[in-house]
Amino acid sequence: MDTVKTRLATVWMGGCSGCHMSFLDLDETLLELAAKVELCYSPIADAKEFPEVDVTLVEGCLANREHLAEIRHIRARTKILIAFGDCAITGNITAIRNSVPLGVVLSTAYGDPRFGQTQGVLPVLLDEAMPLHEAVKVDYYLPGCPPSAEKILDLVGSLLAGEPVNGSKRFG
Repeated sequence: MDTVKTRLATVWMGGCSGCHMSFLDLDETLLELAAKVELCYSPIADAKEFPEVDVTLVEGCLANREHLAEIRHIRARTKILIAFGDCAITGNITAIRNSVPLGVVLSTAYGDPRFGQTQGVLPVLLDEAMPLHEAVKVDYYLPGCPPSAEKILDLVGSLLAGEPVNGSKRFG
């Protein structure tokens, strides 16, 4: 008899991929997790369209218009959305650019504040990078830069078991 697995997705927005690396640090526990979940979408899986899922871990803040559109699409197709790491929760390192005008950021990085924005080289940047909760409803926050493998397993394991979640705040 086949058991229904929890449909899980992980997403990488404006961040460094450290949260995903921490997820991979689950090591052999990943095999136990794989028995309980179906990884439907992730930077480590080859999926082109975001499907309907039960749980999504979103790493990184929203830094450009593509991120903003993508997070709204993801939220609409996700039952439980988790802000995965400090960038998703606060903006963290990516949001340091918020302390200077966007034109200065672009001219410092590329020598011309119009570079990329008008020529299609870069996604159109938001005036300020922002945490996920400023654009969509977040169900759980998993802090850390990156969160430890143990914290990830505690949260995901609790959700899979239908148990109370320790150390993460639930909103909504």
